[in-house]
Amino acid sequence: MTLRYQHFITPHGTVEFPKVVRGEGVYIWDSTGRRLLDGSSGAISVNVGHAHPRVLDAMRDQMGKIIYAHSMRWDNDPNERLAARLERMSDWGYGAAFFVSGGSEANEAAIKLARQVAVSRGQDSRYKIVSRIPSYHGATTALLGITGDPDYAAAYRPMFVDMPKVDVPMIYRRPAGETAEDVVDRCLSQLEDTILREGPETVLAFMIEPVGGVSTGALVSPASYSTRVRQVCDRYGVMLIYDEIMSGAGRTGKFLAGHHWPDCRPDIVTLAKGVSGSYAPLGAVLASADMVSDVRRAGGFKHGHTYSANPVSCAASDMVLRVVEDDGLMARATSLGAIIKARLEAMKGRSTIIGDVRGLGLHMAVEIVADNSSKEPFPAAMRAAERIGMLCRDHGLLLFSRRTAGGSFGEWLMICPPLTINEAEIEEMLTSFEAGLHEFEREAAGTALKATA
Repeated sequence: MTLRYQHFITPHGTVEFPKVVRGEGVYIWDSTGRRLLDGSSGAISVNVGHAHPRVLDAMRDQMGKIIYAHSMRWDNDPNERLAARLERMSDWGYGAAFFVSGGSEANEAAIKLARQVAVSRGQDSRYKIVSRIPSYHGATTALLGITGDPDYAAAYRPMFVDMPKVDVPMIYRRPAGETAEDVVDRCLSQLEDTILREGPETVLAFMIEPVGGVSTGALVSPASYSTRVRQVCDRYGVMLIYDEIMSGAGRTGKFLAGHHWPDCRPDIVTLAKGVSGSYAPLGAVLASADMVSDVRRAGGFKHGHTYSANPVSCAASDMVLRVVEDDGLMARATSLGAIIKARLEAMKGRSTIIGDVRGLGLHMAVEIVADNSSKEPFPAAMRAAERIGMLCRDHGLLLFSRRTAGGSFGEWLMICPPLTINEAEIEEMLTSFEAGLHEFEREAAGTALKATA
């Protein structure tokens, strides 16, 4: 018996999930034999495509040696190789890495590490994690209090501590009369006011995605935002944590999305998803050796998981990152991302419902609106982005749709193919996307006519 714990009921009926049978490169095949282009890299995580032979060989080789070694009793070669590779590729002096099984675990470990560092330094009063709304940082109960999506967290509210929130600089949806820099000024003033209101001595860290994920639709803030965030955090001794679960590992054209703003080095970085290409569950926390040394002197990191530093997962991740480097996939993300962005902008000019195109590299999103001049969203009941995703699937394309906080901040489709995609496959992806988009436009027009009849 299969327990279908997640399903969607829309105005068009219950969405039935197809059964996947295999994947290769940028394609997935279902049980009917239909081939679909994976335009969102699964959950924005299959960075080097499906069934990459070098990654599969590395996993087979490691499985022939040792599949499991408890990290509290053993070290292992893949763990050491991966830690060294991440230290070099992150290029910000992170001398320590802690490996877990995924993004939620990585962010949970990051806030626990930050807390233990503060305690080891005699700052026991610091425990509050300031985050942004909208945002998503994970599914554990602690992280629900940090995630800025009240709808997502509502059912669990009695079970967690709600942490302070500040606004994300939503440039596309800024109030009339505000410039992009006005938005930055407002958001940074709000951050500083929040730290002062909460009491700087109680604020431990500010956690953000340097380039937005599904919670903001690949939001890219003005360059001044990151610089000024670092300045505010430094002013009050607040740690800065970059959640790069989705944007890291080369997807934006640089290894860390934060590398686009090199003067804003975070204290802690978390990675998952693309760091292992989804070949095996893996997340990582990167921190300075000094921070970890302070924790060790105070008795060690009081945290761990059964599958921390799993050798097969580490071997898979190490090879995924070797492929990213050897095949120049970060440079490809930049060049191919520019092609996709230009094509999407041209598509926007032909569409009445594309409100915004944003992102970096192969981490992009298209915001869907009822009218692109007024930016008015579709009624929530229409679940427009989700419906477009369903129609694109009928045209052979898989995309990831999202409405944060019940659509309060808009809705979008993520355009995030594997970094291995080529130009012919990009053409196929965008042709299918436009076909699904136009089909929805015809549906929406028909619905509007019926409503006025």
